Amino acid sequence: MSNVPVAVVTGSNKGIGFAIVQALCKQFPGDVYLTARDPSRGQEAVAKLQKEGLHPLFHQLDIDDLQSIRALRDFLKEKYGGLNVLVNNAGIAFKVHDTTPFAVQAEVTLKTNFFATRNICTELLPLMKPYGKVVNVSSMVSRLALGRCSQELQQKFRSDTITEDELVELMTKFVEDTKKNVHEKEGWPNTAYGVSKIGVTVLSRIQARMLNEKRKGDHILLNACCPGWVRTDMAGPQATKSPDEGAETPVYLALLPSDVDSPHGQFVSDKTVQPW
Repeated sequence: MSNVPVAVVTGSNKGIGFAIVQALCKQFPGDVYLTARDPSRGQEAVAKLQKEGLHPLFHQLDIDDLQSIRALRDFLKEKYGGLNVLVNNAGIAFKVHDTTPFAVQAEVTLKTNFFATRNICTELLPLMKPYGKVVNVSSMVSRLALGRCSQELQQKFRSDTITEDELVELMTKFVEDTKKNVHEKEGWPNTAYGVSKIGVTVLSRIQARMLNEKRKGDHILLNACCPGWVRTDMAGPQATKSPDEGAETPVYLALLPSDVDSPHGQFVSDKTVQPW
């Protein structure tokens, strides 16, 4: 078993994820894993970074596939005895003018952005070593979407006692409500991506609370962050930040020094804790 520290970035063959791997290869004192659904795209991305003199490693990971997540989990357990840094970056978004029915967009978007991210956390958080860092890439859109929820929903999503099961119930209800076309009547905003990222931000708050309760002495820091509006395939060419700039906040959170105990359980943008 290797004593080398290890970092994993999900969905990192392009865009912000790729830029995060690139930065970690330069700054993280250990092995950095670039992951992708498609091994050939992943290997291509690794080769690109190798040309820059960097040394990322590759592991296949499709966050929508529980077997794929568990294969990564078993590999990390066996080879490293755990994990030091986890950046949950993988996510999807439909384009604004996409004509896919909204209920389908809601189901597909939440399946990946919320439910699959939660599965990763369920399988990999128990592997986090003392002083580990977990970064869940959310979005400013989660705050905007929260502001467009009914007062009742806002209260639930801001609650300091909401449980993971209650959050899962709410995310499932949103998908069901879109199928019945009653989501707006039920107090939801008209954005599947926004609701999926509310889920990620609230999940992060819950997970941080659980770490405090169950593993206080391990000093693991877990946060959600917004990388900003970044020029990627997802956000388009009009966005204001380069992928490198988008990677700054996630990388900052991934490399927090071991002697700090905050931020933890926060929503961070431009390296600054934001109100939720």
